[in-house]
Amino acid sequence: MPNINDILIMLPELYLVVAACLLLLLDAFMKPEQRHWLHWLSVGALLMAIYLVVAGQPAQPVVAFGGMFVRDGVSEILKAFALLSTALVFVYAKPYLIDRKLFVGEFYTLMIFAVIGVMLLVSAGSLVTVYLGLELLTLSSYALVALNRDSQLSSEAAIKYFVLGALASGMLLYGMSMVYGATATLDLANLHTAAAHTGAPKLLLFGLIFMIVGIGFKLGAAPFHMWIPDVYQGSPTAVTIFIGSAPKLAAFGMAYRLLESGLGDLSHHWQQMLAVLAVLSLAIGNLVAIVQTNLKRLLAYSTISHMGYLLLGLVNAGPEGYASALFYAISYALMSTAAFGVILALARAGFECEEIDDLKGLNQRSPWMAFLMMLVMFSLAGVPPMFGFFAKLLVLQAAIHAGMMWLAIVGAVFAIIGLYYYLRVVKVMYFDKPVEGSELKMQADPSVRVVLSLNAISLLVLGLSWGPLLGWCKSVFPG
Repeated sequence: MPNINDILIMLPELYLVVAACLLLLLDAFMKPEQRHWLHWLSVGALLMAIYLVVAGQPAQPVVAFGGMFVRDGVSEILKAFALLSTALVFVYAKPYLIDRKLFVGEFYTLMIFAVIGVMLLVSAGSLVTVYLGLELLTLSSYALVALNRDSQLSSEAAIKYFVLGALASGMLLYGMSMVYGATATLDLANLHTAAAHTGAPKLLLFGLIFMIVGIGFKLGAAPFHMWIPDVYQGSPTAVTIFIGSAPKLAAFGMAYRLLESGLGDLSHHWQQMLAVLAVLSLAIGNLVAIVQTNLKRLLAYSTISHMGYLLLGLVNAGPEGYASALFYAISYALMSTAAFGVILALARAGFECEEIDDLKGLNQRSPWMAFLMMLVMFSLAGVPPMFGFFAKLLVLQAAIHAGMMWLAIVGAVFAIIGLYYYLRVVKVMYFDKPVEGSELKMQADPSVRVVLSLNAISLLVLGLSWGPLLGWCKSVFPG
């Protein structure tokens, strides 16, 4: 039976469940012109959840519900930044949703339930909790992708996402069943002990392979990346920005819980598998991005390549590697929200700003917006002294210290190749002539203008003073 300590340990998650239900109830009685209150209440609920996560964090890791739920430093960081990125999504999305008549309560409640799934996933202490958190996140995401029911592209993207997501979830569940069959436990701590004592029977390794497939799909790593370009392009941009940020933090949390907390003693097996996924992701992501003309598809293939870099940190299979991968996941979440935030801020009713050519001459029409987009592109490309540069440097260093110099060289080579398509966007904004009749201008909504500016400038500030954040990441992985 749950006790008061279990309730207190899960307080942020339980609070968000209550908040989401209340928002759903409020939406049923609100008039359309009052819905802006729902928007700000949703943002406030997420900010309050961040406070509960950080202020209520115990000094030592604690467990609830018989070890099924773990609250530790890793989950604290992941939850805080997942909630922060979702709050940014809410701010950026409001004008976009209003222009397209998608400003409905379902957007906010589904996204909050998706974040609850993220929080459960990163705090999982059992294979059961992993699967429950994952399904809550993905089922909410399927509905969000199909939010614009009048769009054939959105409907097609939602169906592809659902079918491939169901396939990946089935493979993950199958792998978990094999692992359970080999160890007779669902608890990750007990699984770690059992795996250490039983060695590596074929059944356990067979289950591990299928779990890696599930992790690869959720990260969007090649060759399990086929859903990313279509979902990124087909989803309403207000949904794409969410899929490109918070779920990536969740995927790192899932990989850490399953591979380190559960099967850490088999690291010599899964390190090689992750190294192969990293190389494929770097190659496919960077090479295919070069030929893209659609900005959202370019960022989709960019995501695939960035997940390759995140895997470089996980390949280390030690505190240094996990800290660098966590640092990279955070940096990518902030960069992704800023990149899609610019697209949202430039979009208007009847004008999506999804093609790279739509940014032609942006510097002449909106110099500040062009500057913000330039900061984001430089950070994604890993140009010093931007945030993304130090994130890349740390994961490359982690790969070298893991004895995989060849993998670090591959990462460095593809970082140089990736420069091309990021700098192409900057070139279009600053050196191409604007298209006649172009609607490009800064979003009039002051909240979008202020928050987006802070988001993009933070990439430079964190690049110049990344030490405290890295120290926080290292502190949760004691050596």
